[in-house]
Amino acid sequence: MGERGRPVVAAVLCPGQGAQRVGMGKDLAEHFPAARETFAAIDEALGVALSRIMWDGPESELTLTHNAQPAILAHTTAVYAVVGDRLGGLKAAAGHSLGEYSAYVVAGALTAADAARLVRRRGELMYQAGLERPGAMAAVMGLESASVEAVCEQASNGGVAVAANLNAPDQVVISGDPDAVRQAGEGCRTAGAKRVIPLKVSGAFHSSLMAPAVPGLEQALAAVSFADPQIPVVANATARAIQTGDQAREQLAAQLTAPVRWVESMHRVAELAGGGLFLELGPGRVLSGLLKRIVPGAEVRALGTAQEVEEFLA
Repeated sequence: MGERGRPVVAAVLCPGQGAQRVGMGKDLAEHFPAARETFAAIDEALGVALSRIMWDGPESELTLTHNAQPAILAHTTAVYAVVGDRLGGLKAAAGHSLGEYSAYVVAGALTAADAARLVRRRGELMYQAGLERPGAMAAVMGLESASVEAVCEQASNGGVAVAANLNAPDQVVISGDPDAVRQAGEGCRTAGAKRVIPLKVSGAFHSSLMAPAVPGLEQALAAVSFADPQIPVVANATARAIQTGDQAREQLAAQLTAPVRWVESMHRVAELAGGGLFLELGPGRVLSGLLKRIVPGAEVRALGTAQEVEEFLA
């Protein structure tokens, strides 16, 4: 335990796309000057009133990939701006997909403004890749990842179907060509999956269908200054701890077409953390739920609303 019985925060988790909702972060801006300054800095960096879209919608505009990605990052980094100076004992950070960029902000490798510019560009490139070669994604519930991967291999004869997000031992998102993903979904049901849920996405994320987006992202990453992370950031594509700015750049480019190895990543973060409290910063509590299923007994707390942040600071 830390000061006055406060649990030691050992690791930070940063959410990915899908966590966005209209109104996100507005109460933070109203209650905390540091959050307000973060939103303003990101608006200025993007040359777009992103905070207005976050707070007022419409939802159809917020859910566009190039808005949703920087919006989630802005919310996460705004929470961190408020609580960061209370997190002295951090041992590791990780983020799901675009959340990996937020994790590099937490680790001091990127500024929030640079990270926001990068994820906006990432969103544009991913959206464009999805227009060039339309893809699909579906969440498979209640079937272990090895079985999902085997089914995807069988369904990949006429197109691409891969296990793209290994989110929990029994929750995997598949990605690829629409027909192959549909065929893989049927195969997963036959193999015993409880549910297969098609996702509303603009492309086949974390699959080879995103390859056209890689050169543009590499160019954007090369133009931004990366410091070496002050704490290890566990990379999605390898579930290994990143120690240098050059490694971070390399992994963020690789991440576009590689699966999100979230189960392995959480085991690695838990090793690095060695006990203590996990904090999920930003909208929602999806990663908190996944962590409890991956690392039973892990203590985790979600900080996204002004009330949650105030209770934590108190």
